[in-house]
Amino acid sequence: MPCWWLVTGRAPAHHRLVRTLVSSSLLPGLVVVAVATALGRLVSLAVPAASPLVVGVLLGIGWRLWFGDRPEFAPGLRFAQTWLLRLGVMLLGLQLSVGNIVHLGLPVFLVVLVGVASCFAATVWLGRRARLGTARSLLLATGVSICGASAVAAANEVVDGAEEDVATAVASVTLLGTAAIGLVPLLGPLVGLTGVELGLWAGASVHEVGQVVAIGGAAGAAVLSAAVVVKLTRVALLAPLVVCLGIWRRRGSTADLAARRPPVLPWFVTGFLVLLAIRSTGTVPATVVSISDFAGGVLLCAGMVGLGAAVDLRAVIRTSPRSLAVAATASTILAAVTATGLALVT
Repeated sequence: MPCWWLVTGRAPAHHRLVRTLVSSSLLPGLVVVAVATALGRLVSLAVPAASPLVVGVLLGIGWRLWFGDRPEFAPGLRFAQTWLLRLGVMLLGLQLSVGNIVHLGLPVFLVVLVGVASCFAATVWLGRRARLGTARSLLLATGVSICGASAVAAANEVVDGAEEDVATAVASVTLLGTAAIGLVPLLGPLVGLTGVELGLWAGASVHEVGQVVAIGGAAGAAVLSAAVVVKLTRVALLAPLVVCLGIWRRRGSTADLAARRPPVLPWFVTGFLVLLAIRSTGTVPATVVSISDFAGGVLLCAGMVGLGAAVDLRAVIRTSPRSLAVAATASTILAAVTATGLALVT
């Protein structure tokens, strides 16, 4: 292989990748991302209710506010926002197996499916009524109905929204999901959902996996297990949803977008499905699952730092109230639909 390199003047693919990663153009930005990611993880350990993804976005936005748009850091930050974020979404596939979904039972699965579908449709309709634009409406719909910030990032691969659209969607679903940590345990008994049923409702209606864990963990192991399984089932719906968005966007591509038609199935969604299939075989050691969970969390946090650093906070503040109102209404619809469904089938 070294001889081929000398003859052709081209390095092997893996050598070129390593050289790219350590190049002077990427290194400054990646150092910023690494430090901010470490801080995000530390804050999350100190304050369990604080999602590292949210902390990562805030640190990235803070970096942009303090230092401005520094060109020497831009390549590394962009690398984190794209490649690292996509790898993190892909690794979510190892957190779920088909057996988990089957174990839920058809009635509960249908409640989850109807909740996701109705919430997504309602959010898109409300977004259009509020004149948020197609991209932001779709990103809010995906974040609220599926799994918060990571779903927004995955959907944007085919939606192709601006950084402000992504940041606003992430901020909206994060704020509402954080509020749900306190509201769901209080409202559950009022609507007749207690114990394991409360866990099912948390998994079916709360946005982030970490927020669901916070709710379920405070109520006991049985509630936590039910909440996480339902939540990860919603995460599994991310792949078919992104595929549908990709098909719709390709059909709607105009002449000026012909050179860059969004993919029907982005590579990281394919990876997500492959890893889910591998996990479903039952041959993946628990240690590997644990390591992938940690690595995926780190990559997602790093991607959110890069995303935050690309955001113009003034633009986000200017459009956030309407976006937050749409997301809040959609979250209420999701909670109501899933609570009603669970009351009927459990």
